[in-house]
Amino acid sequence: MKLTKVQIEHVAKLANLPLTEDEIKKYSEQLSKILEYVEQLNSVNTKNIDPTFNTTGLANITSEDTLSKSLTQEASLQNAPVKKNGFFVTKGVFNE
Repeated sequence: MKLTKVQIEHVAKLANLPLTEDEIKKYSEQLSKILEYVEQLNSVNTKNIDPTFNTTGLANITSEDTLSKSLTQEASLQNAPVKKNGFFVTKGVFNE
């Protein structure tokens, strides 16, 4: 599948990428080769092939969800340099 200049410019606009004419030509060739390879992969008959979802053979190794004792609010705040009404005070994120 050969991509046109218009298609490359459209993708660049969506990605907010300013491209030069040389870059448009370069990426047109590269992306076209990638799409041709994907078309080649899509033509492979996989009708009788089971999906491969795990190639390592590892099983789920997460731990069980169990209740455990956690810190109290006072213990959590004991080393806070600044606290107010039971919360940590930090610099404002949205302040200008």
